[in-house]
Amino acid sequence: MYTNKEIWNITYPIFLGLLAQNVINVTDTAFLGHLNEIALGASAMGGLLYICVYTIAFGFSVGSQILIARRNGERNFHAIGPIMWQGSAFSFAMALLLLLIMYAGAKPLIRLLITSDSIFEATYEFFSWRIWGFLFAFINVMFRAFYIGITKTKVLTINAITMAAVNVFLDYAMIFGKCGFPELGIRGAALASVIAEASSLLFFTIFTYYKIDRKKYGLNKFGRFDVKMVGRILHISNFTMIQYFLSMAIWFVFFMAIERLGERQLAIANIVRSVYVVLFIPVQSLATTANTLVSNLIGSGGTSKVLQLLNKMARISFIIMLACVMLCLLFPHTILAVYTNDMALLQDSVSALYVICIAMLLASVANIYFNGISGTGNTQAALVLEISTQLFYTLYIITIGMLLQAPVDVCFTTEIIYYILMFTFSFIYLKKAKWQNKKI
Repeated sequence: MYTNKEIWNITYPIFLGLLAQNVINVTDTAFLGHLNEIALGASAMGGLLYICVYTIAFGFSVGSQILIARRNGERNFHAIGPIMWQGSAFSFAMALLLLLIMYAGAKPLIRLLITSDSIFEATYEFFSWRIWGFLFAFINVMFRAFYIGITKTKVLTINAITMAAVNVFLDYAMIFGKCGFPELGIRGAALASVIAEASSLLFFTIFTYYKIDRKKYGLNKFGRFDVKMVGRILHISNFTMIQYFLSMAIWFVFFMAIERLGERQLAIANIVRSVYVVLFIPVQSLATTANTLVSNLIGSGGTSKVLQLLNKMARISFIIMLACVMLCLLFPHTILAVYTNDMALLQDSVSALYVICIAMLLASVANIYFNGISGTGNTQAALVLEISTQLFYTLYIITIGMLLQAPVDVCFTTEIIYYILMFTFSFIYLKKAKWQNKKI
């Protein structure tokens, strides 16, 4: 059983890594919010479309992470390298294929999804540059899976600082034309994000080469492309890939509904979602830790202690989120002012922020148990649970947002319902289902 200190030692570097990863989206929103409402809304739509595709790779890496963690728990270290390298080769092939598909089909796809001409033009400009990040981000997630899987997560902290620093500087320089750079507006935000992801990959490559015992982990030899190995990873990750894609596609449906309410409502939704993303970082960090610790625990013969571990981590997650929510409730205007100096826009965003605070308290617990299911290796069960909750989510947002055209704060109540269902289904599964002897 893991102590609080051991959980924290694994979690806090993941937290910093996710913080930097999300700094890209948060920084884009913050800078573009001071540009104009159209750029702010377009970055939301273009960014979400990018993340929808990116989550396919992220889901694949989570499957790889589960396998790496299981081998690490078994102390079969030499088997980790082939998972890492074969997974990286397959992930890069996916990046090339999806880049070509998006490059060819982005314009008609975006036109189909967005009604406003001004939002459409700005979204296409952002997305057509942003998609080049696939070439770097799809490999970054494999390095992340490797370091989390072997529980050596401190490297993610340094990588986080590197990527965040590059992105913040280039956003400032390229959006507004500072420090000798041309003024590129929304295109500058996209290019800054791509370069930040490239710097992250460069760091991971250099660090792994010089600081990791490559022979111990089987990283010293790549070998031929191993279809069977990729097949084993896909056997675990195919459900996770679909699950993560659907979870982000649902967000896109949400923003499609909001976009039809007008540019101001879309701007409010993007600001509040950006705060949501920041609040979600500690939850996601602990949930990722829960995933890898459950897999390690099972690999080392500690199956009977899995629920005890998840209960402990759920308590930690809730306490942290309660502190974060209190800050939002006490200083809403200060937090929202990061994204806009338009006082009317800021004031209109407060009620939606309150709704998100309620949702995040539920999310802090629900995500721990949900990721515990994936950690057992039963990613198919996690996918079924995800689809079940998302069906209700989709029907709710279509009804509330598109048909009734309710204001943004009412639309955000979908998140409360989503996490109530996620917690209920996850807890019942872990208590009642037969997952203890799952082999991977």
